[in-house]
Amino acid sequence: MDLKQIHELIKIINKSNIGEISIEDKDGKVTIKQKEEQVVTLASPAHHQVITTAPAPQPAANPAPAAPAAPAAPAKTDNLITIKSPMIGTFYRRSSPDKPVLADVGTEITPGKVVCIIEAMKLFNEIESEISGTIVKVLVDDASPVEYDQPLFLVEPA
Repeated sequence: MDLKQIHELIKIINKSNIGEISIEDKDGKVTIKQKEEQVVTLASPAHHQVITTAPAPQPAANPAPAAPAAPAAPAKTDNLITIKSPMIGTFYRRSSPDKPVLADVGTEITPGKVVCIIEAMKLFNEIESEISGTIVKVLVDDASPVEYDQPLFLVEPA
């Protein structure tokens, strides 16, 4: 067996419930055993939780206003959905310079509503929302370049 075949066998064994396999041919014998680290893996998240709770008393030693501010921010952003750029180009908040902003903080959006324009190779592409909700934050400045998958808006789902 060559090394590539052995790697393929290892992948198959890892995805299955087989604990051990032995294969013998004219060149030799290969035995593959699964490690019993699945139990260790389950112990790792528990250990991680202990690490997560360990820093909690440290902010408690600091002044009280600092401790509530830190947990409040992640809790608020956990339910937010990000609208990301589907392409590389230039981000515009208006369909033309004399038109109103398409989407601003506090704007209610629904699926299909145009939230911005991205110019790519002299084509102006309307970017439509795929979700319902309220825009909480605009993450990109008007007329600035954006990359593929770059966050554009934070939306609180309806």
